[in-house]
Parts: sequence; C-alpha cells; structure tokens
Amino acid sequence: MKILSYNVNGIRAAITKGFLEWLKAADPDVICLQEIKAVDNQIPVLEITAAGYPFQYYFSAEKKGYSGVAILSKKEPKNIVYGTGIDYMDREGRNLRIDFEDFSVMSLYLPSGTNMDRLGYKFQYMDDFQRYVDTLKKEIPNLIICGDYNICHTALDIHDPIRNAKVSGFLPEEREWLDQFMKSGFLDTFRMFHPEPHNYSWWSYRANARNNNKGWRIDYHLVTESMKDRIKRAYILPEAKHSDHCR
Repeated sequence: MKILSYNVNGIRAAITKGFLEWLKAADPDVICLQEIKAVDNQIPVLEITAAGYPFQYYFSAEKKGYSGVAILSKKEPKNIVYGTGIDYMDREGRNLRIDFEDFSVMSLYLPSGTNMDRLGYKFQYMDDFQRYVDTLKKEIPNLIICGDYNICHTALDIHDPIRNAKVSGFLPEEREWLDQFMKSGFLDTFRMFHPEPHNYSWWSYRANARNNNKGWRIDYHLVTESMKDRIKRAYILPEAKHSDHCR
C-alpha cells in the first residue's frame, strides 16, 4: 500500500489549486490530511469519491475554519476512531484513526506554539499524547502515525538551526520530546532511506523561502518498530504545491 500525508492548509483552498488532480496522479491507497479547516457540509465529498476515494472520514474542530484532520481511503477500514477521548484535544480535531486487519493509520495534527499560551497547550498535548499512544500500542502494535508534528527533530531537519534555536518548532524541549517519542518504539520512515540534509516539508510564505529551499521538516510518517520490514520506500513530494506544506 502507498500511504501519504499532507497538511493541506485548508482543503477547499487546496482543491481550487488542483489538489484533486494531483491526488489522482499520486494515487495513494490512503492519504491522511491535516488542517482541513472545514466541516463535512463544506467538503465536496462527491468529487473526492469520483477521484477514487469512496471512504472518507473527517474530524473537524469545533471552531470553524480551524485545524481538523481527515483520512481518505480506497479500501474500507474495519474501524474508525474519531479523536483520543481527551476532551481538550478533540475539540480542536487533531487525531483520527482507521483500523485495517493488521495495522492502523492515524492522521495527527500536533499544535503549534505560536505564543506562550499555545506553547503551554502544545507541551500538555505532547505529554498526554505520549501516554495515550503508550496505551494504544498495547492494543494496536502495528501503528502508523503520520502528519504534522510541528517539530523539527534534529539540525538536519531545518535550514538554519542556529537562528531558529529559540523558535517554537525547534526548541530543545520540543526536540527532546520527539526524540523520546521515537525512542518509545517508533521509526522515522523518511530517515530510514534518506539520511542527507536539505529535505523539508514546510516553508514560510515569506522571503521566497520555498524557492530558496529554506524549509523545515515537521511532517513525519512514524511507524512502530514491528513494521520495519514492511516499509519499502519513503519520500517527500516537493512538487505538491497546494499548501505551504508538501508531502
């Protein structure tokens, strides 16, 4: 199976920029979306079905035009789980999981730390999410958590680690959390195949950052170690330009 993940920064805006045509060409079996910024009745479900994805699951934030995750699949899963059961997380529509017979896929949109209040919220989310996943892995050992983690793991994952050392997304505490999360039993699939620098998944809209490849790698496919031998390829698709992220 081919599984993609993409922070679309607004699914309706992405569709006006050719997202559905790109989706048909990319042809994943499953695609996880983040930051859909829409509720069900604002999403062109029939057009997405016609693109080859009859099984569509959306988990929107209570606040309109904000956050939200989705999963589109060619194959029907046996089970769908909306949220984590942790109320403050679920109000912002940040986690959605589908279960197949022998593995599960979660679409994750981890908060950003845009100010001190949100940074505190992010740290609380990170701690609670770690505990949630520690328990979940006992039930679902073959787990893929893909999406926007809003954290660069190492200096290889950001274009200017020195100047960004005190910026949320590359704070030592955030990086340490992601490092420990991986060490709790997850593999960074991209780094399994690509140890080299200058591979990014997000660029600021300012200062021509994307054309100059001044980016951050904050989007990940993390899989449990039990799935290591099943991973055949991992890659970033920088030509996907419907958002400030790519996949």
